[in-house]
Amino acid sequence: MVMRAQPLCRVLLAGLIAASAGVAPILAGQEPSGRLEWTRLPDLPDAAGVAGAFAGASGGALVIAGGANFPSPVRESEKTWRDRVWVLVEDDAAAAETQRAATGEEKEESFAWIEAAPLPRPVAYGASVSTGAGIVCIGGCDRERTFSDVFVLRWDPATRSLERTEWPPLPAPVAHAAAAEVGGVIYVTGGTRSLDLESATSDVWALDLSLRPRRSGETPAAPGAETAGAAAPGGSTESPSDGFRWRPVLPWPGPSRAFHIATAQHNGHARCLYVISGRRAETGAGGESAVRFLTDLHEFDPSRYDPRAYDPATGEYSGTGRFARPWRRRADVPACVMAGPAAPAGQSHIFVLGGDDGALFAQGGDLRDGHPGFPRRSFAYHTITDTWIDAGPTPANHVTAAAVEWRGSIVIPSGEIRPRVRSPAVWRVSLRATHHAFGALNFTALFVYLAAMVAVGFYFARRQGSTNDYFRGGQRIPWWAAACSIFATMLSSITFMAIPAKAFATDWVYLVGHITILMMAPVAAYVFLPFFRRIDATSAYEYLEKRFNRTTRLIGSAFFIFFQLGRMAIVMFLPSLALALITGLEVRVCILILGGLSLIYSTLGGVEAVIWTDTLQTFVLLGGALLSLAILVAQGAGGAAEFLAVARADDKLRLVELDWSTMSIATAALWVVVLGGFGQNLISYSSDQAIVQRYLTTVDEPRARRAIWTNGVLGVLAGVLFFAVGTALYVFYKSQPEKLDPTYQTDAIFPLFIARELPAGLAGLVVAGIFAAAQSTISTSMNSTATAVVTDFARPFDLARSDRGYLRLARWMTLLLGAAGTAAALLLASFDVRSLWDTFIGVIGLFGGPLCGLFCLGVLTRRAHGRGALLGAIAGAAILFTVERFTQVHVFLYAAVGVAASFAAGYLFSIILPAPQADTRGLTIHDR
Repeated sequence: MVMRAQPLCRVLLAGLIAASAGVAPILAGQEPSGRLEWTRLPDLPDAAGVAGAFAGASGGALVIAGGANFPSPVRESEKTWRDRVWVLVEDDAAAAETQRAATGEEKEESFAWIEAAPLPRPVAYGASVSTGAGIVCIGGCDRERTFSDVFVLRWDPATRSLERTEWPPLPAPVAHAAAAEVGGVIYVTGGTRSLDLESATSDVWALDLSLRPRRSGETPAAPGAETAGAAAPGGSTESPSDGFRWRPVLPWPGPSRAFHIATAQHNGHARCLYVISGRRAETGAGGESAVRFLTDLHEFDPSRYDPRAYDPATGEYSGTGRFARPWRRRADVPACVMAGPAAPAGQSHIFVLGGDDGALFAQGGDLRDGHPGFPRRSFAYHTITDTWIDAGPTPANHVTAAAVEWRGSIVIPSGEIRPRVRSPAVWRVSLRATHHAFGALNFTALFVYLAAMVAVGFYFARRQGSTNDYFRGGQRIPWWAAACSIFATMLSSITFMAIPAKAFATDWVYLVGHITILMMAPVAAYVFLPFFRRIDATSAYEYLEKRFNRTTRLIGSAFFIFFQLGRMAIVMFLPSLALALITGLEVRVCILILGGLSLIYSTLGGVEAVIWTDTLQTFVLLGGALLSLAILVAQGAGGAAEFLAVARADDKLRLVELDWSTMSIATAALWVVVLGGFGQNLISYSSDQAIVQRYLTTVDEPRARRAIWTNGVLGVLAGVLFFAVGTALYVFYKSQPEKLDPTYQTDAIFPLFIARELPAGLAGLVVAGIFAAAQSTISTSMNSTATAVVTDFARPFDLARSDRGYLRLARWMTLLLGAAGTAAALLLASFDVRSLWDTFIGVIGLFGGPLCGLFCLGVLTRRAHGRGALLGAIAGAAILFTVERFTQVHVFLYAAVGVAASFAAGYLFSIILPAPQADTRGLTIHDR
């Protein structure tokens, strides 16, 4: 068999070597760095430009409505309010589509302005928010008064027309306010009640878009959707609704203001509202009026706000526990940026792309045309580390202008460039991705590791003489190697990167979930393990046939196989995205390396090769994490002392969230994490063939029990290690925020550090750790699915005539199933099928808890029978689907809900439905 497998190995290795040809350019150098790239779009047709216009994106178009300017000559003219509406659309979109279809080539972007029907009246200095329903335009003013009007502009690309719909007005008129949308709710902050700055407020109003009334034929939004539906034809009004109205929200704990910035971004815990800078009028000691320029920043977390606790009449807020402080004061901006454009970028950055610092505020009249314009500089704020950096110079600074997210970029349409002077220029701002060379030394370290894994496969191929060798390692695996294999299987590369990212963004609350493995260890060792060893199982699902019936066995095994195929694809695809960022290799090349090499040693060496490579990979991945932690702490501003001091000061080491309220079911409260963690471990250690198979590879039951306990200890220690890495990443980047890259997602913070900060050679070793974490899971899935197919679907029907025939079938199934998982990962990388794949995994994943419920029913009860257990599993999946889709139950509880629901329903069905009494001797804990 080894000789017959060699052509396959040669083909796979040749493909990998050919793919590595793409490494050479990567070693040569790196692209020039730079955070922002500024390009010009067509100027606004109004040559004078406008400031304070409503601006947003709708129907694929950029819309600019209203605004104000000074006609030429600007020094002698009075300010004019405008009602004109301009729409920027892609020029000749139909011709571009025809060219793409005919030649496959993309036409260079070309845009043109269209003038739409004017607004009912001239208006400027309102707030605007882009939503799925259109651009929501709020308040504003003209020369004489401020407005409370709210209306929506929606561009219809089919008719190339702009539709306008009236929405509920604000409780009071407001101008120079700022607004943003968070979680389907529009928040309007501050602004002036009248035309003078003295009327600035700190009021906050909220409009929940999910409560918008639907017209006949309009599809309601799904729960949590931000917006829905189309606006009515121009000038129409929404039907009144008691729920769809503006409601007061607790103001921020700071001074009132106008000309400030409001935007939304994720802070690691939740998406939040940010109120930044601005100005206000104050009265001096002598009674004179003065303008105060603000640099403060306030963060509002809606998930920590209880609207029932706020009394707007008295201003009192009585929220307690996690709802005690929905507003937080954060780090000040380095300079005042009043009236500046700002927008979120990436997963946790906010870029302020201009604004007035107030340095020449009182000299505008004296300087006249000698005014140099507002400072051309930008700032970036990182919401997780609460740090500001100078983001570099800008080619222009437009104040009283909106920053609109449009076509994957930030657009700043027109605006004021110095007192009384507007610019018609429209700027598009994009983040510039930077790539660093991985280096020959790093690639060498990585290739040495990969070659070692293949060598292990060839070595153990000589020892595979029977299916017992191939599926159970001849039951000669040392208990400590089995423990390492269980540990490595449970710790995928997604976990390798996700746990540090979670600790970087939040705290240590989820570590308690890892500790629950010690709660599960005695259950696995003394309740479930004896049954698998007693029946001398090769597949975990053999127990289901002995306890219930063959149908239950086949259904349980089939769901495991399909889920593992999906898991293989995801565990190859998602880490490959990060590996591609680090190494510069293409995503598909990374997938081929992960899948191809795992396929070689899994097919050749069976479970013995898988377990020994898992053992080696355990040392590699833990060594890589330890190395990274040491370097992170050493390179920090103050070493270990600074690490602990910053972590404690910023509450990054918090272990528990003590919340026993009814609302805590939607949070990471202690009881949620404990129950959820136990449920997840119960599924893995009682019904997952990938884990159960390791129980059966040791010499006897006591050694298998030792492996379970050792794995538990390893799991807890690794959890502490990876959470410490995440906290160290936080401390490192808080002290050096300029090293953060907004083009990297928060989940890729560890790969960012590996790629940019680790010395040559060491980075290759840590990347090998990521490969190790991925391959341990992938190879286990390949072998365990082949085991399930042969043991559960071939042997019961005597499809092969000898053990040698089943061994050949096992190798072929490992090869075919592994290739199928790799092909699925390549499909994910090549085509836009993520949503379809997520749906597939979601449906199959619904049966993880119910499958565990079948095992619990069999082991813990005498009354349960096959028909009742299967109906219970179906009911459990339906209940779990309902909980996921229609409740706010925390995702951590899904596993426990699935197990409990299927267990209870299966037991109930077994009582209600008659069935012959089965012989359960030796198959339940009651007569073991």
